[in-house]
Amino acid sequence: MRKVKILFVGVLCGFMFSCVAQQKPWSVRMAETMMKTYPDSIVVKRAGETVPKRPTRWDYEQGVLLKSFDALFQHTGDKTYFNYSKKIIDHFVQPDGSIRTYDLLEYNIDHITPGRVVMALYRETKEEKYKKAADLLREQLNWQPRTKEGGYWHKHRYPYQMWLDGLYMGEPFSAEYAQVFNHPKEFDDVINQFVWMEKHSRDSNTGLLYHAWDESRKQRWADPETGRAPGFWGRGMGWYAIALVDVLDYIPKDHPRRKEMIAILQRLAAALKNYQDPASGAWWQVVDKATKQGNYLEASASCMFVYALAKGSRLGYIDKSFSALARKGYDGILKNFIETDADGTIHLTKTVSVGGLGGTPYRDGSFEYYISEPLRTDDLKGVGPFIQASIEMELLAKK
Repeated sequence: MRKVKILFVGVLCGFMFSCVAQQKPWSVRMAETMMKTYPDSIVVKRAGETVPKRPTRWDYEQGVLLKSFDALFQHTGDKTYFNYSKKIIDHFVQPDGSIRTYDLLEYNIDHITPGRVVMALYRETKEEKYKKAADLLREQLNWQPRTKEGGYWHKHRYPYQMWLDGLYMGEPFSAEYAQVFNHPKEFDDVINQFVWMEKHSRDSNTGLLYHAWDESRKQRWADPETGRAPGFWGRGMGWYAIALVDVLDYIPKDHPRRKEMIAILQRLAAALKNYQDPASGAWWQVVDKATKQGNYLEASASCMFVYALAKGSRLGYIDKSFSALARKGYDGILKNFIETDADGTIHLTKTVSVGGLGGTPYRDGSFEYYISEPLRTDDLKGVGPFIQASIEMELLAKK
C-alpha cells in the first residue's frame, strides 16, 4: 500500500510540474531550455556532433539567440535574461573594447550580428567597453567591400555577392548604432541595402526573393543574365523579413525614405501569404516547391515569417489581416516543431543546419542542395526567432 501511495504521489507531482510548466509562456519555456543546455557559454555544434569539436567563439548564431533574450528581458522585466546575455558577451568583450576571437579583416558581415547584444548591454549599463566594442564593429562596416552600387559583399571571400542573410547580419546593428550615437546620415545607407537587395533578388512573378545575387556573374550558381541564385530558400527570406521589421524600430518616423522600407515589407508579406502551407500554417524549406518530393516544412523560416508578420501587423506596417496569418503560422509551429519532455522542457525541432552558396564543397543553390542539409533540434537560428515570435504572439493576444 505504501508503494502505491508513493507511486501515486510521484505521478501527481509530475502532473502538477507539467501543468505549472505549461502555464508559463512559450517564450519563457524556450529560454529556460537554452539556459539549461548552455549554462555558462554557448558552443555551436555542427550537425551530428554530440560533443562540440570547436571552441566557443564570436558567432552570429549566439547573437541571434541573445537578441531574443534581450527582447524577453524588455518584455518581462526579468533581469535573468539580461544577466545571462551579459555573462556570455563578457566572455568576449574585453575592458578595452576589443573582442576575443573576432577578426575585423575577415570582413565577414555575419560577425556584426552579436553587436546587437553589445548595443543592448550598452543601453542598460552605459559601460564604455560596450561602446568601444560597438565602434569596432561599426569600423568593419566602414571598410566592408561593396558592389559598384554600394551593397555590402556578404564576406570578403564571397566577392561581389549580396545575400539575403547579410541584411539581418549587418543592418539592424547599423541602424541602432546610427540612432543611439546620432549618425543620421547612415540611415540612407541602411535603407539602400534593402532597396538594392530587393531590386536584384525579387522575382516579379511570385514576389519571392532569390537567396543571393552575384554582381560579377562568375559564380556557377549565378544566372548568367541576372546574377541571381536559382532558389527561394525559406530562411534566407526569413532573415530579410525580420531585418526589415527590426530596422524600422530605429529609422526615425519622419525620415523621408521610411516609407520605402514599409513598401518592401508589404510586398514581401503579400508574397509570403501566397506560399504559407494551408494545412499546417508553416512554410517550406524551399518556399515555392511545396509538392516536390523531398521538400519539408522548416522551423526557422516559419518562426521568422511569423515574427515579421505579427510585428508588422501589430505596428501597422502591413494590414491587420496578417495577424491572422501569423496566428495560423504560430499554431503550426507549436504543432509541427515543438516537442516536450516528461519534465516539461520544450525543444524546437526541424531547423535546417545551414544554407549557403559556393565554398568547398561547392553549394550550387539547387533544390537538391537545400534539402540535403541536415536538420537540428534546438538550433540557435530557430530558437532565437521562436522566442521573438512567441513574444509577438503574446503582445497580439493583449490587443
